Amino acid sequence: MRGRFAVAAVLVAALAAAAAPAKEPKQKKKSAKPTVSQAGIPARPEQLKHGPLGFEVPDAAKYRHQLSNGVSVYVVEDHSLPLVDVSLTVRVGAFLDPVDKPGLASLAALMMRRGGTTSRPPAEFDERADYLAANLGAQAGETGGGASVNCITGVLDEALGLFFEMLKSPGFSEERLRVEKDNILEGLRQRNDDPAEISSREWAWLIRGNEHFSSREMTKAELDSIGRDDLVAFHRRYWRPENMILAVSGDVTPHEILPKLEKHFAGFSGEGSHVPWPPAGPNVVPAPGVYYVEKDIPQGRVLIGHLGMKRVSWEDPEAFALLVMNDILGGGGFTSRIMKRIRSDEGLAYGASSAFGVGLYWPGTFQVSYQSKSPTVAYAAQIALAEIERMRTELVSADELNVSKKSFIDAFPRRFESAAQLAGTFASDEYEKRPHGYWKTYRDSVGDVTAERVRDVARKYLDPAKLVFLIVGKWDDIRPGDADKRASMAEFHGGQASKLPLRDPLTLDPL
Repeated sequence: MRGRFAVAAVLVAALAAAAAPAKEPKQKKKSAKPTVSQAGIPARPEQLKHGPLGFEVPDAAKYRHQLSNGVSVYVVEDHSLPLVDVSLTVRVGAFLDPVDKPGLASLAALMMRRGGTTSRPPAEFDERADYLAANLGAQAGETGGGASVNCITGVLDEALGLFFEMLKSPGFSEERLRVEKDNILEGLRQRNDDPAEISSREWAWLIRGNEHFSSREMTKAELDSIGRDDLVAFHRRYWRPENMILAVSGDVTPHEILPKLEKHFAGFSGEGSHVPWPPAGPNVVPAPGVYYVEKDIPQGRVLIGHLGMKRVSWEDPEAFALLVMNDILGGGGFTSRIMKRIRSDEGLAYGASSAFGVGLYWPGTFQVSYQSKSPTVAYAAQIALAEIERMRTELVSADELNVSKKSFIDAFPRRFESAAQLAGTFASDEYEKRPHGYWKTYRDSVGDVTAERVRDVARKYLDPAKLVFLIVGKWDDIRPGDADKRASMAEFHGGQASKLPLRDPLTLDPL
């Protein structure tokens, strides 16, 4: 900017001189006009220089507090806006579902918010929350659940009261339960409409079997069997203080919030069923092969993969090498090999990617996914397998390695850029028993990954002989390949393919 002002000053002076009476010209030494570079500002963006990014991971102990009942609370202040966020993590989830009632944990959490409380019918609870502009909710996933309230600072006391009312004494309204079950039933009816839902269900069954809670699917009969008494009993057993961790962030101080939490937890007893932890993993070994589900759609939807890795420890260097390996192979978007080859070079799909799961409680899943026109499904699969093999046998380039590692290292501070993220990360650390030192050494661990390590973990954890292929689409159009004879499905697993049935959406029986 200084250069621009200087130039403007010279122009003004020149105009003034032109308007002044003429004088005898004098020989003057020419002075150079100021330039952008002289002003210290580079002429082009790529010429900008900056020092190394300095970021230190905050110390979790600074934010951790413990209530008298043993509940951990992480409080991170941010007074830039008059907002407060209270987020609770609780050890509930599908792993606690009875075998004959899959979905119970999820439905119980949903109804905690939508079913009113024992002292307020649903409409009154909703109206009060809306009046306060407080956002309340509860949810449960596979191995964890939670609840939250977000509000402006001025109504925190009353919003917190609603939040704990929901936690401690949900009403589980019969009328609202019928509505929610009808909504779920409609979703069950439509689950064959989307090929993505078909492939997700069948893939989970191929990889983990259909008995493990992580892959179990609800039927209409099982949904019908869940009643209000089941929700009440589940809540009483598992939504207990001893299973909870709190993260508080925003316009609040520990001095203000901790006494309020103590008050609300008073009388919230810790009597409930023991939570088995860690949850048991599946005991299914996936059978390699080609599987397909017949579906009249214009493109084949494809998943290719096998079991991934179970984390040995949070310091395991293989986990960091796998992170970089997958990023280069197919996880890094447009810079990854699979995306470049299948989409950019060959134009066979709008998108193609890979994911490598490092599981905390059981092995994750390695998976390549894409959609392509039926005749080119096999050719895209051939390219994906070639890239997998290249990853196993060749060293990645220095440029690929550098771009991948920098993408993780440079983006790392964003994990901690808000007070809510900071509090949530520390609460998650405690829930998953992740040592705080993991974050302290994360960037160094990524930086230590070498091309040799990438190749070594690819050799160890990517096994073409174990690959499972799942294809949803028109098999007769997919099987022979394209007209150019570049590839056909006959080249995978000896040309053998197993047809999986399309299932009744309500009973999951084969059609």
